[in-house]
Amino acid sequence: MNTRIALSLLALSISIMLQAQEKKNKKLKDSIQNLDEVIINTNYIFGNKYVAKNRTGSAYYLSPEELKKFSYTDINRALQSVPGVTFYEEDGFGLRPNISLRGTSPQRSAKISLMEDGVLIAPAPYSAPAAYYFPSVGRMQAVEILKGSSQVQFGPFTTGGAINMISAQIPDKLNGEIRASYGAFDTQQVLARIGDSKKNIGYMVEYLNFGSNGFKNLPDNSNTGFDINEFTAKFRVNTNPDAKLKQALEAKFHYYDERSNETYLGLTENDFESSPYSRYASSQDDRMTAEQIQLMLTHTIDFSKNFRITTNGYYNKFSRNWFKLDDVVFNGDKQGIANVVNNPIQFENHMAIVRGDVDSASDALLLKANNRVYYSKGIQTKLDYHWYGDNTFHDIEVGLRYHYDEEDRFQWEDGYSIIDQEMSRTSLGPRGAQGNRISSAKAFAAYTMYKLKYNNLTLTPGLRYENILLQRENFGSDDPNRTGSDLAFRENEVDIFIPGIGFNYAFSDNIAVFGGVHKGFSPPGSEEGEKPEESINYELGSRFTIGQLRGELVVFYNDYSNLLGSDLAATGGTGSLDQFNAGEVAVSGLELLLNYELLSNNSDFKLPVTFGYTFTNTVFLNSFGSNEGIWGDVNEGDQLPYIPMHQFNVMLSLEHSKYELNLSGRYNGEFRTLAGSGDIPNDELVASNFIIDFSAKYHVSKNLSFTGNIINMLDEVYAVSRVPAGLRPGHPFGANLGLEFRF
Repeated sequence: MNTRIALSLLALSISIMLQAQEKKNKKLKDSIQNLDEVIINTNYIFGNKYVAKNRTGSAYYLSPEELKKFSYTDINRALQSVPGVTFYEEDGFGLRPNISLRGTSPQRSAKISLMEDGVLIAPAPYSAPAAYYFPSVGRMQAVEILKGSSQVQFGPFTTGGAINMISAQIPDKLNGEIRASYGAFDTQQVLARIGDSKKNIGYMVEYLNFGSNGFKNLPDNSNTGFDINEFTAKFRVNTNPDAKLKQALEAKFHYYDERSNETYLGLTENDFESSPYSRYASSQDDRMTAEQIQLMLTHTIDFSKNFRITTNGYYNKFSRNWFKLDDVVFNGDKQGIANVVNNPIQFENHMAIVRGDVDSASDALLLKANNRVYYSKGIQTKLDYHWYGDNTFHDIEVGLRYHYDEEDRFQWEDGYSIIDQEMSRTSLGPRGAQGNRISSAKAFAAYTMYKLKYNNLTLTPGLRYENILLQRENFGSDDPNRTGSDLAFRENEVDIFIPGIGFNYAFSDNIAVFGGVHKGFSPPGSEEGEKPEESINYELGSRFTIGQLRGELVVFYNDYSNLLGSDLAATGGTGSLDQFNAGEVAVSGLELLLNYELLSNNSDFKLPVTFGYTFTNTVFLNSFGSNEGIWGDVNEGDQLPYIPMHQFNVMLSLEHSKYELNLSGRYNGEFRTLAGSGDIPNDELVASNFIIDFSAKYHVSKNLSFTGNIINMLDEVYAVSRVPAGLRPGHPFGANLGLEFRF
């Protein structure tokens, strides 16, 4: 607590000092500001491509124009062009992505700082960071990816980086749009948006619906898809544009509801070979229902063009119940679905029940209600001040955040029988018997980052501080009313400083070198004495322009002293969320991004081509035994699972004032599903694939366009993972037609 008070007083002192400095240095300011010397809106990391490419670390800004090329609703496909980003799919639609930045554990994207409009958006970022809710990219204006140094600004996860989803902003003048599409598997998307600004007010209202009947097939032909509805509203009041002290207050409301007929149950090796898009009869009642509410208030005060303080207050609630097959019972022998599907010969009788080939006894199928409610709330403020000296530009940024989040799980398991491939409930399990606990975290974070530009050199030293109190109250399986008669309590506290420094040196307008070193950090669990994940991360890169060729080349090395793994049901574990020590790990790699304009001298057509490549090498530096399915027994020299060594993406576009054609090809290298080295055994292999997507637009007028896109143009059949329980297919060939209307 003393540390928090001291840091708060420090921030106040800096604020007073900088107001005085503002008057003193105003005359030194050049009449023209460079774009990277403008104070960035706190909802953004960069705000545009120029700032992203002039940072002292590796960064990428997915612009509105890039997002609209394919109008993806799948975040995996939207991110596939960004080097350093790896992922494995699960449902084919990107509902619950598994994203890794520079070799971090990808499971449920739990090792990255995930934000929307600059605010943490994972259901419980500290106490239960697995992203069972992920913002819909279909409603986003832009996406920002930060991978390199200067991570001190964003936490708590500082190893791999941060992803910031930028929702539609309040426009400067009246405008709106309607986007609609329909296609294969009854997949549809409708987006309607309108907004306007007047002298002292502004607003934006948006509705998004997207869904599908699904591309997988159940024996009874029931729906295997999903339906999602979202509503967003923003309202702003502000002072006059010529006010001496400019202020604005913006309120944001977002509502999300989902009903998806998704399952953890995959396929055996033989069944995937013969019928990759089938689903077993015992998954017919698997269903996720979810609801999310976000409230956010943002206050901005500009003391001048060079001095701004921004404060965000936020509240997120996410409730979900994923009711799905968890265990199979034959003659009293209870087995988890992952064990059954991965060993179908050993558990032949269990497998017959799973398929629905035989009529079962009562309670042969146990479906768990993974019923959880998440809360995330807090207040954060950022002070940003610029000043100028002789041949120098200075910026200091100070941020403070107090945050609370919790996961409240109250789970049970009901029994079912399956007769003639139809399931019927045969028993109701005691409520709370499969999980009855509250995990919570209180966190105070503070950072300061200083930016110095001297001629062609930019330096950005920074320091972050995290104080985290993690707690868990376990009420036990026999106390549904939570009287505390069998309460088990545990607590863990973390207090850590996270330093970093980056640099950028421009040799000319056409070539620059950047790099940095920073401390990587990931919070531990609530087990007393459990240590956080820590690493030292290095990167060195260059941005260059040679004629029409623009590029970026980066090498990185992450040296983990203590890698943490999590027991997630999504990876074949028990779902306890307990973390375990995986020891020392080295992750190294290379990222390459090239852009070239093939028709630079043509005034009617543009033909840009983009190529991105990522090489990632992961090595355990020690041996250990693990009961967790995704790790297995680990030996020194083994590779991490679910991280491909090679991947690349190539995109070619033909652009004309009346139409555009876009072709994108993604190669995802093979990866192993258990830690190991050498050749990958067939039952631990997810093979490589190369998937081509296509999109086209015809502009009838400046207000109306017709659109079309094709996913998996060559209709490749490929596996995307072996977890949670068996092989899972990627999206097959799917074509969609639509329109866009703007005003």
